[in-house]
Amino acid sequence: MPGCWDGLHAFDASVSMDTFRQALVMAIGNGDRYLAAYLQERLTELVGEDASRALQVLEWARSASGPELGIYMEALKAAPAVHAPQVAQGLLKMGEDPGAPLQTRGAALDALETQRKLASGDIQRLKKLALDETLDSTAWVATRTLGRVMNEDFDRTGNYAPYWKELLDIGGTSDDMAVRLLALEMPSYSNPLIGGESFDSLKRILANDRERDVREMAAFRLGLTSEPDQALEIFRAAFQAEHDLCVRWAIFRFAVRAGGEKALPLLEQFATQDPRFTQDYLDFKALYASGTVDFARIWLGKREYHDCLVEEGAPH
Repeated sequence: MPGCWDGLHAFDASVSMDTFRQALVMAIGNGDRYLAAYLQERLTELVGEDASRALQVLEWARSASGPELGIYMEALKAAPAVHAPQVAQGLLKMGEDPGAPLQTRGAALDALETQRKLASGDIQRLKKLALDETLDSTAWVATRTLGRVMNEDFDRTGNYAPYWKELLDIGGTSDDMAVRLLALEMPSYSNPLIGGESFDSLKRILANDRERDVREMAAFRLGLTSEPDQALEIFRAAFQAEHDLCVRWAIFRFAVRAGGEKALPLLEQFATQDPRFTQDYLDFKALYASGTVDFARIWLGKREYHDCLVEEGAPH
């Protein structure tokens, strides 16, 4: 607690929603970032489970910008009242508001990411924002929010398919490379097993996306699947058609993740097609021969021969 503000204890004793905003504006105006951070925590406590107070903070945010906007949204994001249906809908509507600044819209969508689940209609609304190329970074935030709620829902209930279906579509259709990459990356933080219903889209992305990073991420997604034999066949065709060393390396190693020791014959074929991977094949073969079967341990024991950046979320 910052001891340099003489009125802090008195403020704590009498703080209310009516007096809070003035104190925050004063703290920001004085450049007191420690006091501002403290007030953010106090605002979360003040809101608590009270949806009406949460909506009041949301109303303040409409006319705020810069640090003030960030404090309102971060405080709201951490308050239990953010899960009230009217508050969640208020955030989503603010994110959709074409008359609001993009900073405000993005902050609202960011605050929405702590939701435990989303209704199908709300998933579609976020998807529409994610695919709107006029929104710049706000489209990226919409994608991340969709993915983070997916991960929360999956961790709590095992449900991920409705979110992943739309993220996969975003990953295959957005004009923004950063959005496509993020959409495909988001399952990495909960690691659901990808089923065969996703294969056609992932196969198309792996074969056709113009960006190397996105093709690598598609390979990564195929590496954790409930249908490893089908995934290996996709990898077989993709490796032959691919000319980028780093994408080929992604296909190679995630074939191991998908198929384990059963992928070794395919790796031998890859090494025959591209001798740059001969030593990789021999390394994986030796690791499995030693009795190691867990992919994380296999990867820890594997030397790196290729100058390729590892995509975010991939084992390294």
